[in-house]
Amino acid sequence: MILPKRNLNELRNFLFGELSAVFAFLRFQMRVYIFLCLMCWVRSDNKRPCLEFSRLSVKDSFRDLFIPRIETILMMYTRNNLNCAEPLFEQNNSLNVNFNTQKKTVWLIHGYRPVGSIPLWLQNFIRILLNEEDMNVIVVDWSRGATTFIYNRAVKNTRKVAVSLSVHIKNLLKHGASLDNFHFIGVSLGAHISGFVGKIFHGQLGRITGLDPAGPRFSRKPPYSKLDYTDAKFVDVIHSDSNGLGIQEPLGHIDFYPNGGNKQPGCPKSIFSGIQFIKCNHQRAVHLFMASLETNCNFISFPCRSYKDYKTSLCVDCDCFKEKSCPRLGYQAKLFKDVLKERMEGRPLRTTVFLDTSGTYPFCTYYFVLSIIVPDKTMMDGSFSFKLLNQLGMIEEPRLYEKNKPFYKLQEVKILAQFYNDFVNISSIGLTYFQSSNLQCSTCTYKIQSLMLKSLTYPERPPLCRYNIVLKEREEVFLNPNTCTPKNT
Repeated sequence: MILPKRNLNELRNFLFGELSAVFAFLRFQMRVYIFLCLMCWVRSDNKRPCLEFSRLSVKDSFRDLFIPRIETILMMYTRNNLNCAEPLFEQNNSLNVNFNTQKKTVWLIHGYRPVGSIPLWLQNFIRILLNEEDMNVIVVDWSRGATTFIYNRAVKNTRKVAVSLSVHIKNLLKHGASLDNFHFIGVSLGAHISGFVGKIFHGQLGRITGLDPAGPRFSRKPPYSKLDYTDAKFVDVIHSDSNGLGIQEPLGHIDFYPNGGNKQPGCPKSIFSGIQFIKCNHQRAVHLFMASLETNCNFISFPCRSYKDYKTSLCVDCDCFKEKSCPRLGYQAKLFKDVLKERMEGRPLRTTVFLDTSGTYPFCTYYFVLSIIVPDKTMMDGSFSFKLLNQLGMIEEPRLYEKNKPFYKLQEVKILAQFYNDFVNISSIGLTYFQSSNLQCSTCTYKIQSLMLKSLTYPERPPLCRYNIVLKEREEVFLNPNTCTPKNT
């Protein structure tokens, strides 16, 4: 059958229109496909792999015996890449775009790794730091140099790591970074690396925190051979294993000795506990610093000549620290930088401070001081004990830092007390007096002019007072205190 010419033209136009639509649709689909491919390519190009801390093992320690190696890797974290470490510098030596030269930079440096294991505390430490403040965190991975059976070799490598770091720091300074914004936190050998970096830059680093600086090969060495308070504008040190892997002598502007600086509560006391027996005390400094960031604990500490004096309530006052009250261990130690530097003007004065902690994380305890004023010769000698009762009826007896001391011609005695729970709403104070002499008198009465209870952990809380008290020997009296009047505080 032959169609009319008119019908053929219409059919041709119809088919041409349909084919044009199909080709237009295919072109559109192709453009979408190409666009999506380009997007995927761009994303995959930007999605570079995360830097990972060196995964070494005992094999690497053996290998180091014959083929020693040293390498320093800088792993940068910010709030933009909290879970994915990036290189500080790109391959063309340009600065990583996530690094902010105007923000604070924490350099976190580990210590000796004899079997190459990754520090268990590392990722948590990074998370806590970035949760506390919007900063740059740089993890210094020098495992190739610290993973060796030859401890003396790791000690020698600390200076090489410091020199390597100084090159990167000078590069950062060219990009506008500031030494004053740098805070080095060094663990064990890492503390001395921080000190060596500080020496290279003539003590102009903002802050160095030494977390139980290593003692072997550093104890009793001159200042140029270890971390020293001249290595930064502010140096704070926590000693937690001073009789073992740590160092005994003070190194910083302020040196904290929790629980006397060794034998930390909660740590194994038997060698049969395995590796924890060796490293628990040494690593407690790390966990105390982390707890100071992660919790509301105020790890207040008391300036004192010795732990023995501190335990006998001879160092209750923190008057030399003015309105800032007692120094605080950990991240908050920076609050006392100016006061400490004032105290050190013109002389290399060491400030050693002591505190006690509990044996489990977050290691919090709470300090109160009970000040008692008695008339002259009212009490020849004796001692007090006390307990607190809150509005819920809970009673807690503290650990008292007070030995029997004569009251003869003594107007005031201060008793330092440590509680494992915080008492906020105190309803009463249970007070007992014990006569220390052999001439005990069950019918005698003893007068107290006033007593004042003050929280040292939270000095902003108003102190509580009670006046004109009469006690009998060994007879507990519960006193309902009131907020002190201004003249008595």
